[in-house]
Amino acid sequence: MSVMKTKKLNKTVKTNLITYGIAFAAFAAAQLMIATGSMSSLMKGLLVPLCTYAILAVSLNLTVGILGELSLGHAGFMCIGAFSSAFFSVCTADKIGSDIVRFMLAILIGAISAGILGLLIGIPVLRLRGDYLAIVTLAFGEIIKNIINALYVGKDSNGFHFSFKDTTSLNMEVDGKVIINGAQGISGTPNDSTFLIGFILLIITLIIVLNMIHSRTGRAVMAIRDNRIAAESIGINVTKYKLLAFAVSAALAGVAGVLYAHNLSTLTALPKNFGYNMSIMILVFVVLGGIGNMWGSMVAAVILTLLPELLRGLNDYRMLIYAIVLIVMMLFNWSPKAKELRSRISPKRFLNKQTKEAQ
Repeated sequence: MSVMKTKKLNKTVKTNLITYGIAFAAFAAAQLMIATGSMSSLMKGLLVPLCTYAILAVSLNLTVGILGELSLGHAGFMCIGAFSSAFFSVCTADKIGSDIVRFMLAILIGAISAGILGLLIGIPVLRLRGDYLAIVTLAFGEIIKNIINALYVGKDSNGFHFSFKDTTSLNMEVDGKVIINGAQGISGTPNDSTFLIGFILLIITLIIVLNMIHSRTGRAVMAIRDNRIAAESIGINVTKYKLLAFAVSAALAGVAGVLYAHNLSTLTALPKNFGYNMSIMILVFVVLGGIGNMWGSMVAAVILTLLPELLRGLNDYRMLIYAIVLIVMMLFNWSPKAKELRSRISPKRFLNKQTKEAQ
């Protein structure tokens, strides 16, 4: 029994080391390219979005891969984190002198806001299963985006003013300032996001998710995923653990939203930013990287984000090549023949075969 437990522990440690190793290797390679001047300005501009999408992929994998629930509203949690943090940063830009302190507080506010919303949404939503859950989470994501597009918030000497009509309905003093301007969003957000901060947030996300997966909580969540009735029969509180996993996933999506918001001078809740397509794109990262595979989600997010930009010179064939790569990655990850081929050429199987022959 102890030998099996040790083997399982060693496998877990190896998997975690591979995940962290890939992240650190990518960071070191990017820093080397920047130092040598071999990275273009376009690629430099993609570094923060790459960290953002990697965090989103890992956080959604917690819901889809570990909890086993299909959520299509992940962009909505990202939207809440982005706008709540941007609102805080704009309001406190003149009051908090240190940019680092302000940005750290913005990250906490974005994570807490998205986590609380995830908890509130999860209470009714997680009672559903399968397609019903996917449809309802999709609806919540769209509702969040549309509410922010219709929201007007201003501030003057009397405090904050809110409206769902227009800026004139705010009834502010002459010195008043509009902070959230409906569909035009928030302007003047400090550009605090950097590649280093994005990488640190990605590592923190991995630490939270991987430690949660291999903890007692993670084992309970996976037990619920595999067999809900059996999990209930041994005393696991199904509602508690499902809500916990969903809220943590939403909070991490909020952190990605903070990183995203503070990389733009103007933040708007457009469909391409926080709509249905964004949620589907994050889900594609998870599926292609492997459901439940954290390092696979990171790699898929990086490849599928970089690929359209790297192929921009091939305007006529860019989307065709992108589609072919998607199909190849899907076949490589999920085709039974590909799985069999990977198992045949794996070093572990080769070593086991040699050991048996020696015996």
